[in-house]
Amino acid sequence: MQVPQDGEDFVGQPWYHGPLSRQKAEDLLQQDGDFLVRASKSRGGHPVISCRWRGSALHFEVLRVALRPRPGRPTALFQLEDERFPSLPALVRSYVIGQRPLSQATGAVASRPVPRQGPIRRSFSEDILPDGPARTEPLRDRKRSDSQPAGLEHLWRPPEDPPGPGASTVPASGLPRTGSDPVILKTPVPLGSVADSLRASDGQLHAKAPTKPPRTPSLLLPDASGRPPTYCELVPRVLRVQGPPPGHSCPESEVPWWEAEEEKEDRCFARPQAEVSFCLPDTPSCLLGSQNRPLEPEVLHTLRGLFLEHHPGSTALHLLLIDCQATGVLGVTKAQRGAMGVASGLELLTLPHGHLLRLELLERLETLALAGALAVLGCAGPLEERAGALRGLVELAVALRPGAVGDLPGLAAVMGALLMPQVSRLERTWRHLRRSHTEAALAFEQELKPLMRSLNEGAGPSDPGEVALPHVAPAARLLEGEELPGPLDESCERLLRTLHQARQTARDAPRFREAAARRLRGFRPNPELTEALTTGFLRRLLWGSRGAGAPWATRLEKFQRVLSVLSQRLEPDP
Repeated sequence: MQVPQDGEDFVGQPWYHGPLSRQKAEDLLQQDGDFLVRASKSRGGHPVISCRWRGSALHFEVLRVALRPRPGRPTALFQLEDERFPSLPALVRSYVIGQRPLSQATGAVASRPVPRQGPIRRSFSEDILPDGPARTEPLRDRKRSDSQPAGLEHLWRPPEDPPGPGASTVPASGLPRTGSDPVILKTPVPLGSVADSLRASDGQLHAKAPTKPPRTPSLLLPDASGRPPTYCELVPRVLRVQGPPPGHSCPESEVPWWEAEEEKEDRCFARPQAEVSFCLPDTPSCLLGSQNRPLEPEVLHTLRGLFLEHHPGSTALHLLLIDCQATGVLGVTKAQRGAMGVASGLELLTLPHGHLLRLELLERLETLALAGALAVLGCAGPLEERAGALRGLVELAVALRPGAVGDLPGLAAVMGALLMPQVSRLERTWRHLRRSHTEAALAFEQELKPLMRSLNEGAGPSDPGEVALPHVAPAARLLEGEELPGPLDESCERLLRTLHQARQTARDAPRFREAAARRLRGFRPNPELTEALTTGFLRRLLWGSRGAGAPWATRLEKFQRVLSVLSQRLEPDP
């Protein structure tokens, strides 16, 4: 079989169904081993493999890793867990023909592709403008393939029928596109289904389509500045008429804020002017209304589906991005550096005027832990559902640990959820986890719990090579006057280790910034998942728009009581 090249067109593959909801995808999966690839609406068009296994429909997000353009190598790689592939068809071929499980946790094997019937349905959110005329390939209805891997060979051959006369091409992308990525063209659709087009008179995008759209737009839409490359909306803006020649990449107008180089300046002592907060300002939410109630069921259902569509590695990178911003490691402006007198939030944490930042980080840690506990205690269905939620949190913690993503504040929050008394008392649920998901249970008991214990005692790993963001909660609690538990001699040793760790962290702040930027290079986050992991969103989700303004101690006490009631309902005391 020919080795696929970078940019191999997956839109022409019969197993690719384009924009398709989870429910419709699950309806198409009839037998164990049936699979299809669809463009996830909540992921901004990223591909998701939907597969039926052991009677359940499972969904696996395909992570796309962008590379710097170099001659002779692909501009992006695709992966599910560990191995990376130069194209999506290469990934599908490897897993299907080799009968490899899509994930080690589920053991799901994709063996029979479900071919789409008819052309790919297009949505307004996916429209882009191509660099120039593109080859069109009419789609043919295909029958279901047999169950043998050899029967897949003909499914990956691109159609050889020549395009009909007068065929129109208005391609759209199934993947978010960065400036260095080649344009991935989709198959054509009838002109009547085109929801958006260009006016030849003014060369700008309009929300309403003209009566007669052009046949082949030859203009290039530049990336929206200051935002991740996504096609969730099209903003009217002037287009660049001269596009790059076919086969060449187009440079991005602006790099994301987490990839921007820090300004070089002569550092000298500057007297602090004010306390600095890195909390994001309140903006209109795409998931919550302007006035929301606590724990709205529709929002919780949406969030559950959103997290299920992302594998733990992707969620860990989203969490690292938000934690770096909240800690002041990435995205610190020159005005903020001037106001706090230092270059990084890791330095500000150790100073007297870092009081506000320490309180914000401690609240974020507790809020994330409460949300994680709610993900388990809110499963009122069968026991397997709660055990699956526990397994998901354990897999996320494994992805966050040192040597992987290395987000230790995120790891502390996830472990705080797993070790919360309302969760740890669920004996039947933990027993089912050990029986059905033994690998996750062993990782929690033998690796994660000892690691978290050492981190809380100031003795865990902290080298910027394996850690992108250090565990700052012990130092923050200590500097806020919290007493250390345990005997006096042990608490004194722990105090000295914590203070030494805080000094080392402040000294290594530039190295942590480099380590975090290196892990996030080429990462393009999902806007909805990014918002769902911010402190402001979680505060409104758990306590509502009115309760979010109450004092932190009051909010914490009330929600702890809510979790206790949920825990008792799931497994009452004997």
